[in-house]
Amino acid sequence: MKAALALSLCLLVSPVLAGEPDRSPLMATTVDGQQVQLFPNGRWEFVDQAKAAQAREVAATYPENRTRPIDSQGVVMGGIGRIILPGDKDYNRGSLNPKMR
Repeated sequence: MKAALALSLCLLVSPVLAGEPDRSPLMATTVDGQQVQLFPNGRWEFVDQAKAAQAREVAATYPENRTRPIDSQGVVMGGIGRIILPGDKDYNRGSLNPKMR
């Protein structure tokens, strides 16, 4: 009985004690002495804005970083097909049935 009461008390108190995790980036230094920020999701970037911009340009050249925008339509499995962006004449054009136009 006492064990069940202690267990239920722990279950009730644990969410209150856990709280919100700290998601602020950590400052770190690379082996060659450059300052970087480490983010909780595994991403990192240079603190120096010029180096960060240059790194973004290099990263944009890799195919795995060229993904479709979230608002686009038209990609089939594996990236086969055309990406239709919002504002394109084919984006949400409605029914192709002439009776419905």
